[in-house]
Amino acid sequence: MPDGLALESMAVTSEQMLVVGILAASVGMFLWGRWRHDMVAVGALLACVVGGAVLPAEAFSGFGHPAVITVACVLVLSHGLQTSGAVDGLVRLVLPARAGRVTSLLALLGLGALLSGFMNNVGAMALLMPVAIQLARRLELAPGQVLMPLAFGTILGGMTTLIGTPPNMIVSGFRAQVGEASFGMFDFAPVGLGVASAGVVFVAWVGWRLVPARRQTGMEGFDSGAYLTEARLIDGSSSDGKTLGALECALDASGAQIVGLVRNDTRIVAPSPSRRLRAGDILVIEAEAEALAGVLSSLQLKLEESVRPGSSAESAIQVDGNRSDPASARVEDSSGQALEDAPADQDDPTRPELTEVVLMELVVLPGSSLSGRSASDILLRTRYGINLLALSRQGRRSTTRLRDTRLASGDLLLMQGPADAIGQFASDNACVPLAERELRIPSLRKAWTASIIMVLAVGGAAFGLLPASISFAMGVLASMVLRTVPARAVYGAIDWPVIVLLAALIPVAGAMASTGAADLIARVILDHLAQGHAVTALVLILLVTMFLSDLMNNAATAAVMCPIAIGTASGLGVGPDAFLMAVAIGASCAFLTPIGHQNNTLILGPGGFRFGDYWRLGLPLELLVVLVSVPMLLLVWPL
Repeated sequence: MPDGLALESMAVTSEQMLVVGILAASVGMFLWGRWRHDMVAVGALLACVVGGAVLPAEAFSGFGHPAVITVACVLVLSHGLQTSGAVDGLVRLVLPARAGRVTSLLALLGLGALLSGFMNNVGAMALLMPVAIQLARRLELAPGQVLMPLAFGTILGGMTTLIGTPPNMIVSGFRAQVGEASFGMFDFAPVGLGVASAGVVFVAWVGWRLVPARRQTGMEGFDSGAYLTEARLIDGSSSDGKTLGALECALDASGAQIVGLVRNDTRIVAPSPSRRLRAGDILVIEAEAEALAGVLSSLQLKLEESVRPGSSAESAIQVDGNRSDPASARVEDSSGQALEDAPADQDDPTRPELTEVVLMELVVLPGSSLSGRSASDILLRTRYGINLLALSRQGRRSTTRLRDTRLASGDLLLMQGPADAIGQFASDNACVPLAERELRIPSLRKAWTASIIMVLAVGGAAFGLLPASISFAMGVLASMVLRTVPARAVYGAIDWPVIVLLAALIPVAGAMASTGAADLIARVILDHLAQGHAVTALVLILLVTMFLSDLMNNAATAAVMCPIAIGTASGLGVGPDAFLMAVAIGASCAFLTPIGHQNNTLILGPGGFRFGDYWRLGLPLELLVVLVSVPMLLLVWPL
């Protein structure tokens, strides 16, 4: 790495311009979001190889990098904690049964931050999301006023340990590349704990009040936004022959509306109110989940996907007792008998007991295999024996048939079928039920085993007994042998787009350092912005990292910013530790947009949020992070 004088006199070379150009194009592609982050990263890597900045023999060396191995292993161990029910007992122990809003939110956010320090952030959020919804009901808050604080709390908790979030592991790897020892398991804790604690207290005490309440308090259920549902006019329906306008008047009381019509496989968007309906027409209805039953019953409609083709059952949704939670509703015909595929034979004593058919709402996790696929592509009926009845995507309305609509992260799906089949579907496709512990059967033995394995793996890395990658790889092997994570589920537990992203960007980051491109960018920062002041440069690195993290993947942000941080420190003649830690903090502070972090995307639908809702709490929180982290960085990692 050149010193300050060399940096000042360094001429711009064609290789530097090539790498800077590839980096700028990659950041632009990340921000555009047209292609997945891993695709952009691989494209950047191949461009560097073709341009001669990365040797072909070193192109895929990132796949063997310790940081990449550690990230993959942590994801597997987190999966073991999540599926074994290891967190359930901790939730019951920590969360108070009766407490005020601030105390309850402090307990929930503190638990979320604690879990995120030792497991995948999205896993921690998925575990506590149903708890947050139940807590919102008890506190008479809008669901989003608990979900957004929880999402931000789990993001803050990730900055406290080496394994808390992928950017920390990337930062640790870059420290090793400049001749220093990698950061240890708890080297992030002094600054990270201070920032996370201040953030959690602020959000629990004041911040939740800044979250838009998309629903009046005290109402049952949660604000999942309006569903788009397809319902067919059946023969003999009272709606047969009526005009569309007459049906819309009947729907006014329930807050539902007709947004489309399908006739003879032709979709009509915004059909005329004077159009007369006839049997076989399919109405596209926008309605709240709780209103669906009443709408279908009053208009004598049948859910298009409620029975398999060829069935003559004419059904309506009825809710057990007085409950209105769609996660616990049964689908029954007019006689009250639960629907099944085969014809009912009530007189047959050998007939097996009917499997209860339930309705359940699922939210699609970021990175789910469902993203970009439709219900037809997934073959729901053939593979799982379940139906997609309705879809909620806040702020956007589908213009395609329900079965052909391509799903996306954060979508809410109203599924119908046997509970175990829906559970298997959710498990296979990374979905979370918006009901308390519907799909997981905790095992006390597996919970203890998974916890002990995680503790031993963390201990082995924390006390320097083994390198982090080796310690966690041994933990994964133990999990497979002891079946806390079945061997068939290991590869499914790994977020492969993140792994490919890291592995592809590590050689690109190496090219930034070897060609001097990182030093070139650092020189611009020093000469034109920081003007040689180390503290100003540190703040700039933190702010730029936070800005990029709000708009693109945090792991990609860390990989891009680490070489720049190292080059800036070298140009100032100071150690790189404070600058690398600033990158770690900034990469973990994506609070302004729903796309900055997967947890932000996850709450978009269930919280009923819009894109512009996040900055109201996120901006004050990011300002607090800067005010707390800069003094602590200077204190713990002096320049």
